[in-house]
Amino acid sequence: VQTVPTDGAKVVALTLDACGGRGGSGYDAALVDLLRRNQVKATLFLNYRWMKANPAAVRDLADDPLFELANHGTRHLPLSVRGRAAYGISGTRDVREVYEEVETNAAFMELMLGRPVPLFRSGTAFYDDVAARIVHDLGRTAVGFSVNGDAGATFTASQIVTALRDVRPGSIVIAHFNHPERDTAAGLRQGIPALRRQGYEFAQLSERLV
Repeated sequence: VQTVPTDGAKVVALTLDACGGRGGSGYDAALVDLLRRNQVKATLFLNYRWMKANPAAVRDLADDPLFELANHGTRHLPLSVRGRAAYGISGTRDVREVYEEVETNAAFMELMLGRPVPLFRSGTAFYDDVAARIVHDLGRTAVGFSVNGDAGATFTASQIVTALRDVRPGSIVIAHFNHPERDTAAGLRQGIPALRRQGYEFAQLSERLV
């Protein structure tokens, strides 16, 4: 479970993954529009394959200061040096694969965006101890989460609203914006105003972690 420093404020970090490949390469434009209408800051973790499938969306998101773009890996693999699996997905098998999972996509993103991309979240947000140290040694910040907002875009809208009741100051919420056919936008449409009524402000991760 990972949280962000709050300095006494009621802060929550909304993070949204775009997984790509078998994880889905759709683009939930309705969810992005919802965030824009409500001026909700968010950190968007982009997989290499998703960016290849959605270059126009990447450029549009990169130009919007509401959003910071972060690295969600090259093949969307759990990060391990022994192939450990998470959620049924086999992880990277050795140090070389860990490096490629992190740095191939980082190089692609930094070339495309023209700026550093220090934040990294592995596929499934799993890291073994050695892989986590490698990420750190590469100068990246490994990101997990504390509130599972949509369970890989499988939750119904009402389940998402229920999940967001677990938010506390400093929570990192994980959800997804690569499945427009699912209920993530509908759930956040209810959940975001509820959090604001409780006095929460939304922050990008780099404002708190980097």
